Amino acid sequence: MSHEAPHHVVSHYDAPHYVAARVQRALAADERTYELGIRVDIRGDQLFLRGQVESVERRLLVATVAGETAPGLKVHNEVTVVEVRDPGEEETL
Repeated sequence: MSHEAPHHVVSHYDAPHYVAARVQRALAADERTYELGIRVDIRGDQLFLRGQVESVERRLLVATVAGETAPGLKVHNEVTVVEVRDPGEEETL
């Protein structure tokens, strides 16, 4: 199965909320990410990604998929990496 998203060149005719929705759909559907909790904001030719993921690799993949989906925009990856603990693992304070 190919993991490449269909390329759509973003133009000034695309409303920002349509571009943001397209990127969010790609992040949710792409086999490299399957991310539902990433917020996408568009401001002019800037695309901002915000949210949390469980690894640095996933953070980088989120930016890759967003850039492929909206290649005409400059991606700002503000996604943070959170530590995921195994169930029952005791937290040390």
